[in-house]
Amino acid sequence: MPQNLIEKIVQKHAVGLEENQIVKSGDYVSIQPAYVMTHDNTGAVIPKFRSIGATKLANPRQVVHTLDHDIQNKSEKNLEKYRKIEEFSKSMGCDFYPAGRGIGHQIMIEEGYAFPGTMCVASDSHSNMYGGIGCLGTPIVRTDAAAIWATGRTWWQIPQVVKVELNGKLQPGVTGKDVIIILSGYFNKDEVLNTVIEFTGNGIKFLSVDQRLTIANMTTEWGALAGVFPIDNITIKWLRARAGFIARRGLEGVPSDADGNGRHPRLNKEKIDELEKDLINLNPDKDAFYSKVISISLPSITPHVSGPNSVKVMKSVSQLKKEKIKINKAYLVSCVNSRLEDIQQAAEVIKGKKVADDVKFYVAAASSEVQKLAEQKGYWNDLLQAGAIELPPGCGPCIGLGTGLLEDGEVGISATNRNFKGRMGSPNAQAYLASPAVVAQSAVSGFIDYESLSATPNIRAELQLNKKQKSVDQVVKIVNGFQEKINGRLVYCYQDNLNTDGIYPGKYTYQDDFKKEDQAKVVMENYDPDFAKNIKHGDILVSGYNFGTGSSREQAATALQHAGIQCVIVGSASQTYQRNAINNGFLVIESSELTDYLKEKFGTEKLTCYSNSDAEIDFRNSKIFFEEKEFEFSPVGTAAQELIVIGGLENWVNQKLEN
Repeated sequence: MPQNLIEKIVQKHAVGLEENQIVKSGDYVSIQPAYVMTHDNTGAVIPKFRSIGATKLANPRQVVHTLDHDIQNKSEKNLEKYRKIEEFSKSMGCDFYPAGRGIGHQIMIEEGYAFPGTMCVASDSHSNMYGGIGCLGTPIVRTDAAAIWATGRTWWQIPQVVKVELNGKLQPGVTGKDVIIILSGYFNKDEVLNTVIEFTGNGIKFLSVDQRLTIANMTTEWGALAGVFPIDNITIKWLRARAGFIARRGLEGVPSDADGNGRHPRLNKEKIDELEKDLINLNPDKDAFYSKVISISLPSITPHVSGPNSVKVMKSVSQLKKEKIKINKAYLVSCVNSRLEDIQQAAEVIKGKKVADDVKFYVAAASSEVQKLAEQKGYWNDLLQAGAIELPPGCGPCIGLGTGLLEDGEVGISATNRNFKGRMGSPNAQAYLASPAVVAQSAVSGFIDYESLSATPNIRAELQLNKKQKSVDQVVKIVNGFQEKINGRLVYCYQDNLNTDGIYPGKYTYQDDFKKEDQAKVVMENYDPDFAKNIKHGDILVSGYNFGTGSSREQAATALQHAGIQCVIVGSASQTYQRNAINNGFLVIESSELTDYLKEKFGTEKLTCYSNSDAEIDFRNSKIFFEEKEFEFSPVGTAAQELIVIGGLENWVNQKLEN
C-alpha cells in the first residue's frame, strides 16, 4: 500500500502493530515519539505523572524540559515554580533548559531533538514548527505528556493528509511569513482543519530553513495539526552547518548525554550521513493518497498583513499603506519569527533610522544563541540604536505575559503567530501580523507600511478535492473486553462547530465539587436546554463537523459520557476534544457519510432530533447500519480499544506500570 511522507514517519514510531500492518490516515496507533517537550506547563504535568503512580521516567533521554513562557515574571511564586520544575527534571535525569536559554521549540531545533524523518511531540500547539526540517511535530495534551514520561508511549489517530504545492520563486521582499499569511487568509474556510500538511512543489528549493520553520509554525493557525516539509539537500546542508557550528562552539550548554568522545548526541556527522543515505525512503510513494491538493504560485504572493484580530482576514501592505493605520506598538518576538534571518531583515530596514516617537518596538530573540549571533553581526545593535526595547529570549507578549502588552484602544503589529482578540493584552485592542521587515518599517513610520518591489496582488492558487479511496474491507482485531457491536437510538444535533461551551458551559468548569451526575444534568445546556431531559442511557450522539471546537476542558467529553451516551459520531471532531474523550475512555468516531445523511433527513428546524429506530455500529468491519443503509468510518484500532476498555489513559498507564 503506497504511503505519503506522514504515514511513513508514523510507521517508524508506531508500536504494537500487527505483523505486516501498513499504517494509513484514519488509523489509531500507539506511538513512541523520539522526544516529548514540555515547558512551563511541566509544573502541571508533574502532578498528573505522580497521580498515575509513576515514580521514574520510562526513558529519561526522551524527555525535554524548557522554561520559556513566563520568564519575565520574577515573583517568588513563579521562581519557586521554576525551581521545583528544575529539581524534578534533574532528579529524573532528563534534559533541562533554564529560563533565558530560549523558546522551547527553537531549542528543539537548535539542539537536534527535532530531527528530520522522526516524530516529536510537545504539550504546546506550535510544535508544528518542527516540520520545517522534515520532522513530524504535533501537539499533545498534558495527560499524554505524563503518559509518555511514564511509559514512553501514547496514542494518535493519523489525520487526513493535505498536499500543499509551493511553485515558483518568491519575489524580492517577500518572505515565508507572507506565504503562510496568504495561505491562512486565502483558504480560510477550514480547508485544512485537523489535517496534516505535506509541503511539496518546485518552489521549496528556494526557501531557506528559517522560512520553512516560519511556514510550518503557523500551520497551527491555519488549522492543521502539523505541517511538514520534505527532507532535501537544503535540509542536509543546514544540518551539516549546524553540526559544524556546535563543534566549534564546544559542548558548553549541551546536555549530559554527549558520548564519550564529546560528540553531540543528535547533531553529528555520522547521524547526518545516515539520514542522507536514507533520503530515498523518506519520500512519499508515487501513488500516495492526499485528501486535498492545494497549489499556490509563489511569484504571485506579495507582502500581506493578517488582521485585525484574525488570521483569516488579510490585506496587502500596499492596500493598508493607503489607509494609514496608526500603530502604538510593534513586536519582533516569538517562536515563529525571531531567528537570525528574521532579525537581519528587520535590522536592514531600520538601520540608521529611528522608531517613531509614539511607537514602542519590542524585540526578543528566539534563543540566547540567536541573540548572541545577532549581536556579533551587528543586527541587534542596529535595532537598539533605532530605539527598539530589548526583552529576554522567550515567549512574553506573544501570549499576554510580561512587558509591552496592548492596552485598551491600542493597535499593534507583530511578527508573532497569533493575533486572537485579547491574546496580546486588552480585548479592546487591535492586533495585526506581518513579516519582520513590515513590522520594522511600520515601527519607523508609525503606521502599517513597507516598500516592496513586488507587484500588485494577484494571488494564483487552487484547491483540488480528492475522492476518498474506497477502503479495502478490513477486519479489525477486537481486544478482550471491547464490544464488537453496539446498538442504540441515534440522537442528532445538526450544528457544525458545536463548541465546548455549547456542550459543557464554562461557568461549571472550575466548580471542583461538581459530581458526575451534576455534569450529566447540564450537558448541552447552552446548545439545547432540553437535551439532558430527553436523552436515554445507551443513546448514540451524532453531530456535525468540527465538533468540540473551543477550549480544552475535559468535562465537555465526560459530561456526555456521564449522561449515558455510548459514543459520539461526528462529521469531524476537534483533535483536542477527541483526545480528551478517548483519554477518559469515551469513544468519538468520524463518519461524514452518516452526518451528511442525517443532515438531509432531519434538516435544521430542531436543535435535537431523535430517531425512531436503532443504529448498529460494527467495530470489526468499521460500518454503521441505520435504516437499511450502510455507512463507513475509520477503523478503531487496538490502541483506542484498549483505552476504552480500561477506562482511559491514566488507567492504561497504571496497568503498564504494574506489569
